[in-house]
Amino acid sequence: MTNGNRLVAITGAPGAGKTTMLEHLAADGFATMAEGARAIVREQVSIGGLAQPGLDSLLYAELMLNWEIRSFREASRLAGPVFFDRTVVDAIGYLMMIGEEVPHHFYEAAKQLRYDSTVIVAPFWPEIYLQDSERDSGPDQALRSCEFMCRAYEEVGYSLLVLPKVAVEERVSLLRSHLQT
Repeated sequence: MTNGNRLVAITGAPGAGKTTMLEHLAADGFATMAEGARAIVREQVSIGGLAQPGLDSLLYAELMLNWEIRSFREASRLAGPVFFDRTVVDAIGYLMMIGEEVPHHFYEAAKQLRYDSTVIVAPFWPEIYLQDSERDSGPDQALRSCEFMCRAYEEVGYSLLVLPKVAVEERVSLLRSHLQT
């Protein structure tokens, strides 16, 4: 299945402005798919679940993968461009980052569920990075995370378009331009 630039993946460092960009795109009428990782942590904390980084990281990655598969299937039914705040490939990057062997079915999901060939990267941006109850890693870990996400996308055949560190409106304008290419 090819999706041209209809299904656009956005990845990068935690706290680099991905969610804010998607909020602006949604306000402009574009379909967006929310990041699963933060929602999973929030839900697991609320029920005392173990699928969290540092508790059961493989189970956490499985839930991320499942979330992103569901998001892909849902987006595939939509007509226009859809922007994703992370994808199945980010689950691969997460496992690579923590030094876990990536199970074959993660790569199979990345092979079957294809997004636009150019992935948008929001790089680590220390001036806007904030820690919170769900994002408890420090700046060094955020930078490292971005590096592993980029490596994972390249490993499964995507090219990267790194966004400049500019105001969200300019970033959104660049994303709109990307749709025209």
